[in-house]
Amino acid sequence: MNDGVKTTVSIIGGSGYGGGELLRLLLGHPNVEVRQVTSRSHLGEYVYQVHPNLRKRSQLKFSDPVSLEPADILFLAQPHGQAQHHIEEYAKLAPKIIDLAADFRLRDAAFYEQWYGEKHAAPEWLSKFVYGLPELHRAEMATANYISGVGCNATASNLALLPLVKADLLDVSSPIFVEVKVGSSEGGAEGNSGSLHAERANVIRTFSAFGHRHTAEVIQEMGVNASRVSLTMTAVDLVRGVLATAHAKVKPGVANKDLWKAYRAVANENPFVRMVKEQRGIYRVPEPKILAGTNYADLGFELDESNGHIVAMCAIDNLMKGASGTAVQCMNLMMGWDETLGLEFMGLHPI
Repeated sequence: MNDGVKTTVSIIGGSGYGGGELLRLLLGHPNVEVRQVTSRSHLGEYVYQVHPNLRKRSQLKFSDPVSLEPADILFLAQPHGQAQHHIEEYAKLAPKIIDLAADFRLRDAAFYEQWYGEKHAAPEWLSKFVYGLPELHRAEMATANYISGVGCNATASNLALLPLVKADLLDVSSPIFVEVKVGSSEGGAEGNSGSLHAERANVIRTFSAFGHRHTAEVIQEMGVNASRVSLTMTAVDLVRGVLATAHAKVKPGVANKDLWKAYRAVANENPFVRMVKEQRGIYRVPEPKILAGTNYADLGFELDESNGHIVAMCAIDNLMKGASGTAVQCMNLMMGWDETLGLEFMGLHPI
């Protein structure tokens, strides 16, 4: 419940796509007041000069991180690897922290080093953070002070597999191959030569055949053997969106009716999870296009009962359910509010 006094929030690193999306959501949230948004590269500029969709919604200017004042909640939207070097000072500014980057997603320091190629700068903090996917850790978030971000590709992959894992229908002795198709905004606002329009438009480009860092989150959260799961990342001609298509085996005897039951259970338990499996129409399976700007995750499946091969799908908006939308959902749970608060946008069609 909210007593009428708004919760104060600040964002460290608000000039990127994730930070801008987070700011959009927080400015429209009925229970919070945005105090400060930092950016060294845009210091002194109005936030709407970087995020033009926010014109007439905010007169905030980007401030210097060193001028941050205390707030009730601090959101960290910095590039990966920065927060872990400053977490002690951030914790003095706010009693609750939500980090959108990868710094505190993995619970084990050795596991982190294995996947990120360097030692963690604050390993003692890893156990203090709850992994930030509500569909997996909703109860823990109610009492949490620190919540990590989620990888957008990991989110789509984990949610694609969740009904199978939760209902114990997955044959974990068989390989799990997840093909993840991603939009250009996943590369961030800074970009690189590969994100230039001339190079990025009209592509279907596999940029990571296996070994992508988000695989670690699937191993950790789904409890699958590291040698049995692989993610392949492919860039497609899309701005927002992730479509994870997982190929796996179900246990002998599992039929379509068992899968319907498992998927419906997950959809019923989670306000932003929808099951999409239609017999007619254009959108018969999950499709990222119609999720732009929403916090929904659309799940679907197809099963070959003759051999147990399942194709499990999940579509999300990478900037929303894969980042900022989930971060706001985590804040709602952390504060004891309705977890859908400020996230009610249902998307557009056509788009």
